[in-house]
Amino acid sequence: MQPHTRGLVIGRVAGAPVVLTPSSALMAVIIALLFAPTFGDQLGVSTGAGYGVAAAFAVVLLLSILVHELAHGLVARANGLRVREFALTLLGGHTQMTTAPGRPGVSALIAAAGPVANLVLAAVLGLGAALVHGGGAAYAVLFTAASANAFVGVLNLAPGLPLDGGKVLESVVWAITRNPRTGTVAAAWAGRVVAVVFVAVVLFWQARSPWGIDLFQVAWSAVVGAFLWSGAGQALRESRTERVVEALTVTGVGTPAVAVAASATLAEADAARSISGADAVVLLSPDGRPAAYVDPAAADAVPGADRVRVPVTAVAVGLPAGAVVDADLTGSALLSALAAVSRFAPVIVGVRDGRVVALLRAADVAARLRS
Repeated sequence: MQPHTRGLVIGRVAGAPVVLTPSSALMAVIIALLFAPTFGDQLGVSTGAGYGVAAAFAVVLLLSILVHELAHGLVARANGLRVREFALTLLGGHTQMTTAPGRPGVSALIAAAGPVANLVLAAVLGLGAALVHGGGAAYAVLFTAASANAFVGVLNLAPGLPLDGGKVLESVVWAITRNPRTGTVAAAWAGRVVAVVFVAVVLFWQARSPWGIDLFQVAWSAVVGAFLWSGAGQALRESRTERVVEALTVTGVGTPAVAVAASATLAEADAARSISGADAVVLLSPDGRPAAYVDPAAADAVPGADRVRVPVTAVAVGLPAGAVVDADLTGSALLSALAAVSRFAPVIVGVRDGRVVALLRAADVAARLRS
């Protein structure tokens, strides 16, 4: 199980901790610094008062992000999923669940809940701003927060990963094709399109602005676009990894192996390997347990004339008890089993119905996943 995100746990909702990370505090400070001059000019107050109003706005914005994440989590909980944590981070936040949604409809509902919550917040904050009106600090904070929530809600509904709208698109394609990975690939490429279109729209708007080009807005759009592009790319990489994982089999990633008794000679092991067509030899203890495997380099160094009298134990590497996996396992089930065994055994024996079929090396499995 992955460790929880590091940070200050400020409470628990639906049994899951709410984590305030150091980077989220940094985000609040950055927001306050960026908006302080705007609030100061708008309200005609001192620099210190401007920073105070900006700090209040940053707090409201953090709470809005929390509401967004809680909406994801509560809808997930209502659909039978367990939420592991809610975290506020530099880039906003995330809701981590212990398992992924098993149905596209549930996945779409969970994804849509966040931006919908932002749009509802935008309406509530906008109503609050209309009630206080008069141009004071409360109005400025409420109106700006309402605008920010409306923007976040609309942007997050854009149909491309890593945005929530991308998860909705992913779910739609998943439902149509009955293949979640196809949905991920389609939504990830759509996310790259959204990233390019977003930056292009901002640049076009800036080029036509009667007030001239705002370099801050240009830089900000570039950062958002890069984040969207990077998130889409990460989704594509994860999809490729999932495809590789789904194709994992013991015989596909391991070396075909044959078992011989630990009392056998190297010549007898050679004969068994020749008859079975295997490339690896596993030694069995008297009780039938895989106890060791022949080191190919050491075995090759033994001259042919000596192989009839050299015991296989002389060129063998011992295996710890339990260094076996069921050769019928495939995909993620196989990967989980290998991960558990490789903690204490870098070389693992694949066994089917009590018969040795393959020798697996954790390094080879890791290389297959990286490729």
